[in-house]
Amino acid sequence: MSGDADSPASTSDASSRVPLPEGTIAVGIGLLVAGISSYAFFKVGQEALGKDDFKPIVALWFATFALAPGFFLPLEQEMGRALAHRRALSLGGTPVVRRIVPLGVGITVAVSATVAALGPVATREFFEGYGLVTVALIIAFVSYAPAHLARGICSGEGRFAAYGMVMGADGFVRIVGCIVLWQLDVDDVGAYAMLVALAPLTGVLIVGARGQLRTTDGPPAEWSEVTSNLGWLLIGSIMGAGLVNAGPIAIDVLANGSQRDEVTRFGNGVLLARIPLFLFQAVQAALLPRLARLAAAGDLTEFRGGFRRLMFVVLSVGAIGVGGSFAIGPDILDLLYDGGLDRRTLTMLAIGSAIYMVALATAQAVIALHGHARVALGWLAGMLTFLVTTWLSAEDLYLRVEIGLVASSLVALVIFVGSLRQLLARGATIDEGSVLEALSDRPFEA
Repeated sequence: MSGDADSPASTSDASSRVPLPEGTIAVGIGLLVAGISSYAFFKVGQEALGKDDFKPIVALWFATFALAPGFFLPLEQEMGRALAHRRALSLGGTPVVRRIVPLGVGITVAVSATVAALGPVATREFFEGYGLVTVALIIAFVSYAPAHLARGICSGEGRFAAYGMVMGADGFVRIVGCIVLWQLDVDDVGAYAMLVALAPLTGVLIVGARGQLRTTDGPPAEWSEVTSNLGWLLIGSIMGAGLVNAGPIAIDVLANGSQRDEVTRFGNGVLLARIPLFLFQAVQAALLPRLARLAAAGDLTEFRGGFRRLMFVVLSVGAIGVGGSFAIGPDILDLLYDGGLDRRTLTMLAIGSAIYMVALATAQAVIALHGHARVALGWLAGMLTFLVTTWLSAEDLYLRVEIGLVASSLVALVIFVGSLRQLLARGATIDEGSVLEALSDRPFEA
């Protein structure tokens, strides 16, 4: 039987020789542009405004990426899964889009109205009295709705080059606009806030003008086709996105009026600690098309092997990130952002980021095995752990948040590992749609 062409070994060998699908490189380039532009935006913005005045932009940044991926990523995932399933059956996807878009509109209106109602408090407590930054937060949330929906269409229809364009154009426009404002000596905080808010629309307009968001008509889509896992995905995504952005937000809440620059400095450190997460995201984007095809064949053996290889990469990157933060983290932070954090804080942030990355990779494997509820409960437990440990663990402003980030990711990881073992022991199966949902489950932006 070992020579049977249909054996798992033969399938695995054949799949390993499949070249990278069209668009994979484009996705990687888009992610690279998005990641580099994030670090550059923080650098140029602080040069233009100074650390104190850049603090509202830091708060806006992390609030935006706690809200937008949290609420819209599940719609992107369900859009991609449902469209991929229909594409495999040669069925048109327009009915799926017509089902999901109104959900996006409803979420956008509800969350935007809530933020607007809390606007006076947000302006006073988070944005240093800049009402325009609160307005920018609402606009940013609205802007990311079509961006995530467009990404869902692109992934579900196999248009990965367009997917990369949506991500890359966002970062490119943001940093170019920031440099232009800086060179024009613009020091108005609201102008930089609006860059964060409006940049996501650029990629959507480009791919839309190219006709890359078009779908074909097909049989009606029932609600069960597009919302089978939406509730669990929403809970998991909101908690996961909140957790990865919780550090700077917590510092903002806990800091007193004389510690404005502490928020900016901590935000810089969080960005530095996220470099391994950014690399992890790029690796996954390259794997997504191939693994989705393998899943369509129901090859659980290849899935196990691919997951083991991915975990080796994740653990290696995480270890390098922690070691690098301990050895040269303060020097790099001083070079990029004029320092401000000690070796302990940078190392703790790197440990928290590494554990989160391993937890995220494990959670994606659980989703691929249809364990959506388990992932939602794991991220929820992580968020509750963060709140409790940050409240009770220490008096030092930075240390209490550092402990919270490490402990929360560790709790989530333990839950995900236990869930993965149980699902594999029960012989859980995978399919193309579940893998697309899993590998697009990235509740953070680079």
